Amino acid sequence: MRPATGRGVPAALTRYRVLAYVVGVMLLLLVLVAMPLKYLADVPGPVAVIGPAHGFLYAVYLLTAFDLALRARWSAKGTVLVLLAGTIPFLSFVAERWVTRRTRAGERV
Repeated sequence: MRPATGRGVPAALTRYRVLAYVVGVMLLLLVLVAMPLKYLADVPGPVAVIGPAHGFLYAVYLLTAFDLALRARWSAKGTVLVLLAGTIPFLSFVAERWVTRRTRAGERV
């Protein structure tokens, strides 16, 4: 199969990759730093900042992933799995590698 170079796929893939990493890092900060500070050290400040930031960035991640899914003609199942990847720590990094490899190879996710 030919590599995915259709209408805007490379640019959409780049946007998706950036957001996947950003959302993954924000989720790790929230789960591994901010929440322990809140519940173990009674310091709620980081959760108040990182939580909403992650929520906003996750919404942007959903838009970029869905845009890529439409452009690269992903299956419905693959699209839903990638959209959910931003909710589980470390999974957005795994999904990003998988999506990048398959999209560059011209395969459907």
